[in-house]
Amino acid sequence: MSQWVDVCSVDDLIPHSGVCALVEETQVAIFYMPEDKAVFAINNFDPFSLINILSRGLIGDIQGEPMVSSPIYKQRFSLKTGVCMDDETVKVDSYGVRIEGDRVEVNLGAV
Repeated sequence: MSQWVDVCSVDDLIPHSGVCALVEETQVAIFYMPEDKAVFAINNFDPFSLINILSRGLIGDIQGEPMVSSPIYKQRFSLKTGVCMDDETVKVDSYGVRIEGDRVEVNLGAV
């Protein structure tokens, strides 16, 4: 049973970018959009390049859906669901993430 894990301070997040955190042995890419007070968490592993790199990708949106573009082969992944927007048969895990006070918490078992 997963639980909320304190990961870092909100000050450790980089606005409009990603950071990587190790949560219960899993590399998690956390993305922060302060103007929307939005934070997203997906697995950091890029299934196309086979390396942990998604936290280094460029973030944006496609028709309002927040996404990250892999820095290697440029596939785009939904920050909400983890589904690859270029090949919907491919998906990375997405996780529950929240800001409590000034702390960021991730739950690997929640979305």
